[in-house]
Amino acid sequence: MTEGRVLVHFGSERVSVHRLQSGELQLLARERLPFGAGLTGVALADSVGEFCAGLKEFTEAVDNKSTRVHATGVFQQLPQPEAATLVNSFYVDTGLYFNIVRPDLERFYLDTGMSACGSSDMVAGLIRREFRTAVVCGSFQQSLGHIEGTITQLRETGTQVLSPRSTRIKPETEGTDFILFDYQDLLKNERDTWRHKYVHMDAFRQADAVVVCNPGGRVGSGTVFELGFMSALGKRVIFTEEPMGVSVSFPCEVGLGA
Repeated sequence: MTEGRVLVHFGSERVSVHRLQSGELQLLARERLPFGAGLTGVALADSVGEFCAGLKEFTEAVDNKSTRVHATGVFQQLPQPEAATLVNSFYVDTGLYFNIVRPDLERFYLDTGMSACGSSDMVAGLIRREFRTAVVCGSFQQSLGHIEGTITQLRETGTQVLSPRSTRIKPETEGTDFILFDYQDLLKNERDTWRHKYVHMDAFRQADAVVVCNPGGRVGSGTVFELGFMSALGKRVIFTEEPMGVSVSFPCEVGLGA
């Protein structure tokens, strides 16, 4: 959890705005904002973007570090092309990531909030455990210590890290261009690097989010390659620091914690 972060939740008929303060949710606003079933992705983006333009009333900075936007209800029913149009248009207009929460994850948040504090507000569960599963990416050669710290941080919240499952390096690969961990078998040849890369990326499909560990903002070429796959899947992507050296900006968030 990040102190002072603003959390926006769009439902089918209303939107609520909270601030996380001293570990508790402070309700800043709740408005009726019905969304017609016939609205397209672009029209929805215009509608929610207009609302988010007014968030400066509650916070000095409205960006992908200080503000989290989540949506349920009618947004979950959008066909994939319409959902992608909404996410992309909203990002271009606001710089924020529009996270359409899957119904199963919404139910997990609701159950978590009810169990933890008797609240039926999805956001109450979200701030207590944001992810059930995650994948962590980054340069295993240059940033392994930071990656291990990120994995520890996720596991402390109860998140299952699908990949990498371990960060203990196979001694034979230490210091090479393609390190392997103790649960992975050795390469058959140089083309076999693709098999290991694919297994790691395939875990994106099952994860609630992909966390990119990029200390100092640097994003390595291997991670840039993976970002295209994340984007194609429409996966939620969270950088630990503001990304640098990425030629095309894309919908993402910065900083762990709800």
